[in-house]
Amino acid sequence: MSFIRTFFSVVIASILISSCGTTNKIEALKPMPSDDSPMVYKSSTSFVSMPLEISLKEIEKQLNKKMSGLIYEDNDMKDDKQALKIWKTADIKITEKNGKIQTVLPLKVWAKFRYGTDFMGLNDTKEVNLNGTITLLSDTRMSNFKLTTNSKIEDYVWSESPTIVVAGKNVPITYIINPMMSLSKSKISKMIDDAINDLPDFKPMVLDVLEKMSTPFVTSDLYQTWFRLEPIEVYVTDANLDKTKVAMDLGLKCNMLTMVGQEPKNIFDRKAIAFKPVTKVPDKITANIAAISTYESASRIISKNFRGQEFVSGKRKIVVNEVNLWQKDGKIIIQLLMSGSLNGTIYLAGIPKYNPETHEIYFENMDYVLQTKGLLTKTANWLLQGMILRKIQESCRYSIKPNLEEGKKSMLPYLNNYSPMKGVFVNGTMNDFEFDRVEITNKAIIAFLKTTGKMKVKIDGMD
Repeated sequence: MSFIRTFFSVVIASILISSCGTTNKIEALKPMPSDDSPMVYKSSTSFVSMPLEISLKEIEKQLNKKMSGLIYEDNDMKDDKQALKIWKTADIKITEKNGKIQTVLPLKVWAKFRYGTDFMGLNDTKEVNLNGTITLLSDTRMSNFKLTTNSKIEDYVWSESPTIVVAGKNVPITYIINPMMSLSKSKISKMIDDAINDLPDFKPMVLDVLEKMSTPFVTSDLYQTWFRLEPIEVYVTDANLDKTKVAMDLGLKCNMLTMVGQEPKNIFDRKAIAFKPVTKVPDKITANIAAISTYESASRIISKNFRGQEFVSGKRKIVVNEVNLWQKDGKIIIQLLMSGSLNGTIYLAGIPKYNPETHEIYFENMDYVLQTKGLLTKTANWLLQGMILRKIQESCRYSIKPNLEEGKKSMLPYLNNYSPMKGVFVNGTMNDFEFDRVEITNKAIIAFLKTTGKMKVKIDGMD
């Protein structure tokens, strides 16, 4: 809004230089606004690359929450003459090994087995308890935010060699226990796979992140400026296991808006977000931001800035009591209600333009609206002088570079380890904003800005 304040300062300065010292009255017919239909403008969608990382530690934590106490039980001895129970005795450890997930399961085993021969009842049943670990290797796949594995037992390690007492002697039975465990390999592997497959779907977590990011936030308390992100759809690649994490690429198609005035509503709708599988996502942010300033809000802010101020030059003084803006026929109408050495209302009209070389906004084809009710007084004839208008037009410009820097500054906190929810962290970089274009509608002035950058979302440490 600083360019509008600069504009009005120049207008008042010109009046002070050129006006006479006595009070005069000027009246002009008010140019009525264009139609009052809903605001429509051409917006450019933005694309936000959001590589998503889910740490193996997070999967490990969720798996340990899922599995506790007795995790496996087989009491049927008819098929293989053995029964088996397995308890988890400590936290499961997950690491990456040769592109697969390696799971180390500390356990306690209770086994009952029948040995000998059924001939003349020459057999016996023994129970054994032992402690150790089972190591599994799992092929991993994550598609549409759902993690699935295909596991196989790699090794058993017992804390001590299992034995039983036969005829008063300790007889090693590793040769019995290991085959017994081998017979249960597929069951134990399936147990691990089922536990991993039952882990929470990460898609709701991504939607939670998007909902937090879509909540409007203040970028300027002074000008009551708000930023709102409006997700449209999400592109998703399959995930890859990469050392300490499962990584996948997300691409967010969205609209980005800045609005002036009251806090805008959060219009985020979880059910309306479409997720589309893709093979590749570009690795950068392409942000196109529509900075919307309604005429009502702009008029209120500018009037507040000018209200009660006296502009003095010699014996002349002028007070701008109110400023109003609107659009008519593709131009901005600026209404100045003044009192003092010059009483009444004047109207200016111009088209906002942008100079890419100087980074300035200026008004092209600026002129007075001269639908006067009567002849202008001689003391107000300076309003018609081309020289005064040219001075106003030459001075009515401002650099948007500070505004672009402020816009970038307001966004950076949301790219510096920003945590919209526990265990979710957003990091990234953003280049300088560049001015794209300006449009005027029947409701607002819209400046379009664009920038590029990178972003990364990490899930680690959720409850």
